[in-house]
Amino acid sequence: MFDATDPMFAGHFPGNPIVPGVIITEALAQTAGIAAASGYPETARPVFLLSAIRTMKFLQAVRPGEQIELRAEKIGATETLFQFKVEARVNGAVVAEGQLVLSVTTGFASGPE
Repeated sequence: MFDATDPMFAGHFPGNPIVPGVIITEALAQTAGIAAASGYPETARPVFLLSAIRTMKFLQAVRPGEQIELRAEKIGATETLFQFKVEARVNGAVVAEGQLVLSVTTGFASGPE
């Protein structure tokens, strides 16, 4: 749930705030990552990165203060890729749906020290 005073609403859209689709997509990708990680031992979970947005449809605007229910269902996998069917609901109505692909990595390259 997002508060109407969140800075992202200042420009999205003034006087008519809606949750940006990119925020909903990111939340769904994180939900898929949690689902993917649940198949690994807690001490050996890889990092999952969003690799592809196969499809994403936004069926209804989400407003500040509305509670979003997120779902992710694995529909395919290889050794290094996981494909998920995802959906977001508000009050039982689907507001966004699509398919996301996550890639598996064991970590990130070291950055500057």
